[in-house]
Amino acid sequence: QPQFVESGGDLVPPGGSLRLSCAASGFSTNILAIGWFRQAPGKEREGIGCITTTGSSTNYADSVKGRFAFSRDNAKNTAYLEMNNLKPEDAGIYYCAAVFLCGMGYLGTPLPKAYWGQGTQVTVSS
Repeated sequence: QPQFVESGGDLVPPGGSLRLSCAASGFSTNILAIGWFRQAPGKEREGIGCITTTGSSTNYADSVKGRFAFSRDNAKNTAYLEMNNLKPEDAGIYYCAAVFLCGMGYLGTPLPKAYWGQGTQVTVSS
């Protein structure tokens, strides 16, 4: 079934960096804004930001602003999340999804058909 496939999660020490990928399987992302979400153990899923269809605009939650960066390559149907200066509180399962309301301070709300994948695990520990 059409869905996003996230990859790139790993165990990194505090202060480390990771690059996550979000590849669309079975559909095109060209007309979709893409949001990034994470879920820590025992916590609700939270949105950390989004990137518009062309990549011309990105929006970040305060918790990741200045450390994370979104990008995308529509020719490859793939979005990316560059994470720097990782903190233990960044640990969790990271997901991407098709969203609306991305921009002007909005971090992206999942569409009814958001193409959720299985996520990728990020662990930040020394």
